[in-house]
Amino acid sequence: MSHDTDKIDKAVLALLQLGLHDENRTWKTFDWEAMNRLYEKGLISNPVGKAKSIQLTERGMVESRRIFTELFEV
Repeated sequence: MSHDTDKIDKAVLALLQLGLHDENRTWKTFDWEAMNRLYEKGLISNPVGKAKSIQLTERGMVESRRIFTELFEV
């Protein structure tokens, strides 16, 4: 079965809102492939490393909030 990785990336980016702390840091508890794609798209800091969290870039914060609102707010 094939998957639409763009849709997966949008969902992961939106769900990163749930773990936000220290303004733009969030826990990196999602699939590594999705996190690497978000990094390659310039939406998050490099997920590779010992830290348990990553930073959303300015563009990543805007997109994450927008998609979260679009998908989950009633």
